[in-house]
Amino acid sequence: MQTDLDAYFEHLRSERQVSPHTLDGYRRDLLKVADHCERRQSRRSWSDLTSHDVRQLIAEQHRQGLSSRSLARLLSSLRGLYRYLNQEGRCPHDPTTGVSPPKREKRLPRLLDTDRAMQLLDGGIEDDFIGHRDQAMLELFYSSGLRLAELVGLDVEHLDLSGGLVQVLGKGNKARVLPVGRKACEALAAWLPLRAQANPVDGALFIGQRGRRLTPRAVQLRVRQAGARELGQHLHPHMLRHSFASHLLESSRDLRAVQELLGHADIGTTQIYTHLDFQYLAEVYDQAHPRAKRKQESS
Repeated sequence: MQTDLDAYFEHLRSERQVSPHTLDGYRRDLLKVADHCERRQSRRSWSDLTSHDVRQLIAEQHRQGLSSRSLARLLSSLRGLYRYLNQEGRCPHDPTTGVSPPKREKRLPRLLDTDRAMQLLDGGIEDDFIGHRDQAMLELFYSSGLRLAELVGLDVEHLDLSGGLVQVLGKGNKARVLPVGRKACEALAAWLPLRAQANPVDGALFIGQRGRRLTPRAVQLRVRQAGARELGQHLHPHMLRHSFASHLLESSRDLRAVQELLGHADIGTTQIYTHLDFQYLAEVYDQAHPRAKRKQESS
């Protein structure tokens, strides 16, 4: 078995020209498999290994604490070896066929708690073009749970401040209409006159001082700077989206509503936040979101 491994490693190094780091990863993974075979004395060559053996190995490594990501890499390394052995005529079959690693555990994304979100959004605002623009972006990210690409792609015509609504184009070119909270509407209303003064070259909602639509990279930079300034921590746009979803679920317990607001095609994607009961979409937004509650009409 070692002879075949040595030949494969030389193939990776000289013909595939993989990096030393990648080669070390393959070597560590495949030596684990070879050690497993050595302990099973009936497995003296790579041709002796069966799919049952591979599944046993994956289960054994999983019990020993190897992560799902590492197990997927180990299985990928083994598949690569058998592709080589098959091509070289050294082995007639591939025991990795039909074998899958354990599913990766879904972890709750990093987010801000409600107090930290309020600290970010209630910080001091510079009374100038950039200050009001950045505040409007931050408020809209958190108010409506937008993806970065959705915010960057917004035009002024997509915004209905009187109705407190915004239309966004999400993944798969699927449009959805989202509520915009009172605080975000106020920030956008303060931003729009300054935007108009910059002679925008098109209908982009968020522009730079030369009138051009902001790039995703520029928005990421401004959000990161706001996080460092107001919170003393790293902040990115998706963290505000995650915070939006988590805070709504904590208050409303309406998973279906949050799925619709986020634009998730599969509710399983939304369940990464929590498993909760369902209520009505409008009630979730108007009654639960900490910065979206409308002022009560006077009776």
